[in-house]
Amino acid sequence: MHILMVGAENDRLPNCKVGGVADVIRDIPYALSGHGLTVSVVVPDYGQEQLTRHFIADIAVPFRQHLETASLWLVESSEGVNQYVISHSLFSDNGGKIYCDDGANRPFASDATKFAFFSASVCEIIEHRVIDNLDVIHLHDWHAAGVSVLAKFSPRFVYLKTLKLVYTVHNLALQGIRPFNHDESSLEAWFPTLNYDGHQICDHQYPHCYNPMRSGLNLCDVIHVVSTTYSFEVQETSRPDEGFFGGEGLEHDMRLAAGQGRLFGILNGCNYSAADKDKLSYSEYLTEAEKCIFKWMSKSNLIETKHYIAHQRVSNWKALKEKAIVSSVGRITDQKVLLLMQKSANGIVLDDLALVADKFNSNIVILGSGDPYIESQFMQVMARRDNVLFLNGYDQKLGDTLYPLSKLFLMPSSFEPCGISQMLAMRDGQPCLVHGVGGLKDTVSHNETGFVFNGESLVQQVENLIESFEQALSLLSTNESQYNVISRNAESARFEWHGLAQEYISKLYN
Repeated sequence: MHILMVGAENDRLPNCKVGGVADVIRDIPYALSGHGLTVSVVVPDYGQEQLTRHFIADIAVPFRQHLETASLWLVESSEGVNQYVISHSLFSDNGGKIYCDDGANRPFASDATKFAFFSASVCEIIEHRVIDNLDVIHLHDWHAAGVSVLAKFSPRFVYLKTLKLVYTVHNLALQGIRPFNHDESSLEAWFPTLNYDGHQICDHQYPHCYNPMRSGLNLCDVIHVVSTTYSFEVQETSRPDEGFFGGEGLEHDMRLAAGQGRLFGILNGCNYSAADKDKLSYSEYLTEAEKCIFKWMSKSNLIETKHYIAHQRVSNWKALKEKAIVSSVGRITDQKVLLLMQKSANGIVLDDLALVADKFNSNIVILGSGDPYIESQFMQVMARRDNVLFLNGYDQKLGDTLYPLSKLFLMPSSFEPCGISQMLAMRDGQPCLVHGVGGLKDTVSHNETGFVFNGESLVQQVENLIESFEQALSLLSTNESQYNVISRNAESARFEWHGLAQEYISKLYN
C-alpha cells in the first residue's frame, strides 16, 4: 500500500514547522513504513537553503486563468519514505515563513491562495502519475483540503477520483475561510471554471464563503481527529462562555461523519528514541536562558521591556538558592492559557498560581510566544511576582532541557485535540497538571501519571485549577516519595507511534 501525505508543515525538513502537525507528518510515515507500507510526503518548498533538492518534474497547473509552472523535487529517500517539496514563488515569497498574517480585514487571504495552488499542484502530480502507484491520499488540515474539492468537482482528475481520501483535523479552530467569489483570494478566482456544489463546501455562518475545513470533512472518505475524547467533543456545539470548545461551527458535519462511520479518533504519538539526555542543572539552565534573552534582545535596536525584566529575573535567581520549577512550554494563545488570563483579586489567575507556588517555595517558568496582548499580561505578572520568569520567545534547547528540569508541567488548555507537550514532559518524568479535555484526558491519569482538573464553567475550571495546583505542590512538598511514584509512572507511560500506525492502517486506510 502506498500513502501520499499532503500538508503545510513537516519537521523532517529544516524550518518547516510551526505547530504539532509538523511533528505528526515527521513521525507517522516512518511508523507506517515499519508496517510494510510505502509512504510519500509532499509539502510546499518555502525556500529553505539547507534542502538538497533532486529534480523530478515540472508541472503545468491551471490557476487564476493562467497556466503556472510548479516543480517537484525529491529531498530525501530512506526507510521506505520519500520526502518531496513543490516549489513556486507563491510558497517562497514570504521570506521563508510558512504562514502570512493578512490582518483581521482579510483573514487567510494570502495563505488560502498559496495553499489552493499547492492543492492544485498536488492534484496534477497525482493525475499525471508523477508520484505513481498510490492507494490513499492523506490530507492534513485545511491547507490540503483543496485536493478533495478538485477531486470531487473537477472532471479533469479521473485517476484521482479512484483513490481513497483521508482527512486529518489537527486544529479545528483554523478553517481557512474565504469568499466564493468577488475577491482575488476566492474559490472562483483560483478555479474559474470549477462547477462546485456550494451546499457541501460553504461555511455555515457565512454561506457566501468557501470553508476548506468543512470541504475536507464532507468530501473525504474517512475523517480522523487526533484523540478519542476529541472525536466526541467535536460533535458538540462550542459554548465559550462556559469554557467548552467543541465543533467550532462544524459539529453538524462531525455528527454526520460519525453517523456514517467515517469519523475516527486516534491519538498522536511521541518519539521516545529522541529523548534528550543532555540535561542541564538549575544554574546551567539560567545561563542558557540568559543567552537566549540576549539573542532575542539583539533582534531590535530598542530593548523590549519583557526581555529586560526577564534578564533581571534570571540574574536575581542566579544569586538565590535553587527552587523547584513549575514549567509551561507552548504557544501563548487563548486555547492554551484562557484560564490563566481570567481576572482575579490578585490580578489574573496566573498571579494566583504564582502566590501558591511561592507558598511552596517554587518558581514558575513560562516559555513561548503568540498573542501580543496575552504576552503583555504575562510580562506584567512577571513584573509583579518575583517567582515568575516569562521567556517570551522560543528556542529548541531551552524547551527540551526545561522538561527534565521541572517538577510539574502546567497545561490548562481550554481545548486540546491531542497535545504533544504533555507527552514530552511525561517522557522526561515530569507529572503534568492538565485540563481534562481532548488528548490531555486521554494521556494523563489523575493521581497516577499526573493531575487532572475539570469544571462545568469557566469559574469552576479556574477554581479547580488553583485547587489542583495547590494539591500537587503540597504533595511534592509533604510526600515526595508518593510524588516520585507519579513521576516514574509518567516516565513509563508510552504513546508509541508503531502501535498507533497499526490503527491508521486498520481504521483509516483499509
